Amino acid sequence: MDWTERHLVDAYVFGYPLVYNVSSLQAIARQGMGALPAAGFNAFAHATSLATPEEPFVSVDNDTIYSIAQLDLSGGPLLLHVPDTGGAYYVLQFVDAWTNNFAYVGRRATGTGEGDYLITPPGWSGEVPGGARLIAAPTDIASIVGRFAVDGDDDLPRVRALQAQLTLTPVEGVGPLRGIPHAASVISEHLRFWDLLRRWSQAFPPSEADRAYLARFAQYGLTEHGDPYGVLSRDLDEHLEHAFAAGRNRVEELAREGADQAVNGWLGLPHAFDYNVDHLGLGTIDAPEWKLADREASYAVRAASARNGLWGNHGYEAYYAGVYTDADGAQLTGAHGYELRLAEAPPADAFWSITMYSMPEYHLVENPIRRYSIGDRTPGLVAGDDGSLVIRMQHARPDDETAAANWLPTPEGDFRPMLRVYQPRAAMLDGSYAMPAITRVD
Repeated sequence: MDWTERHLVDAYVFGYPLVYNVSSLQAIARQGMGALPAAGFNAFAHATSLATPEEPFVSVDNDTIYSIAQLDLSGGPLLLHVPDTGGAYYVLQFVDAWTNNFAYVGRRATGTGEGDYLITPPGWSGEVPGGARLIAAPTDIASIVGRFAVDGDDDLPRVRALQAQLTLTPVEGVGPLRGIPHAASVISEHLRFWDLLRRWSQAFPPSEADRAYLARFAQYGLTEHGDPYGVLSRDLDEHLEHAFAAGRNRVEELAREGADQAVNGWLGLPHAFDYNVDHLGLGTIDAPEWKLADREASYAVRAASARNGLWGNHGYEAYYAGVYTDADGAQLTGAHGYELRLAEAPPADAFWSITMYSMPEYHLVENPIRRYSIGDRTPGLVAGDDGSLVIRMQHARPDDETAAANWLPTPEGDFRPMLRVYQPRAAMLDGSYAMPAITRVD
């Protein structure tokens, strides 16, 4: 790979979260996702059940029911109304086009009472309605990713009633929506990526410092307004094609980096979403410990986080930790059986869970008992005499009844479990609590 292609790989890593995110939100708004129906823009789509393998979304959450709204604020602000959840956990996470978490509403951030919030586009100036709180979006296109905790099927009616009270209302005087630009209709796969990065970074510009970084790649057409990829020299087309392939490989490598920092095989990600340093609004924590100081290094973190878990929360809202290997350092695989012995539960102010994902897709795993995660709200678990919980991970149902009660089914092939701790306590974030290693038992 020559210098030009190495340089372009940096541009790919920088632009991957934007292209992946906007492509995903566009598809969900138009087609829905599994149990989540299509809803268009500026309206909530509500799932009516927990996620299943039918939702092919990276590291999808199986602890909560989703209420998701894709926003187009180009026509003006929207007024969000949230219900009183009576102390029950929920979070509305606000994500801009570049995957920055820029605001939160919910149990941790704003409490569980009823409230109104005005969501405004970039550069907006006007009057905030009385009683409403301001949420300023960094880009015209944004997502509200809502999660309501559900304690089993009997709890679904309560959550569905809350979902019905979530509303988005255009304020008076809202104009037409500009929408999302499309790539050229006849274009190769690699040029489509570069064209979408070019168009979408212009339509939904990042912060000033990030625009300066993107300008380094002007010679490759990424900052032009015409049609730079309509007629290309053979050399440039080859550079763009090779960099596209190498960029995809680089993002996969970034998604697996940090294994040397794992504790007992678990790689905790309390700061995987700290790349947003410019737009920290309502419900976020604007403090040095929650902002990555090295801006260029943060681009790699952002790309890895989009690949590993698009729309993940800041660590103070939800702590994530993934594990690929057992206590001996071998890849976890459905060809074997494993145990995870928890002498002490992960410290959470809300709740915790471990979700099973296939590799390399990081999708939920189909299984005969339809159990995709296990945690402190899972009914029927059997604790030991000492209060410990032993979770069994294997493909086939265990013969032992206690192991079967605590069974988290795996795929036949390689897998990656992920721990989630909602509203984690300090011990979870500072490392004083450590997840034990997963041990092979066959």
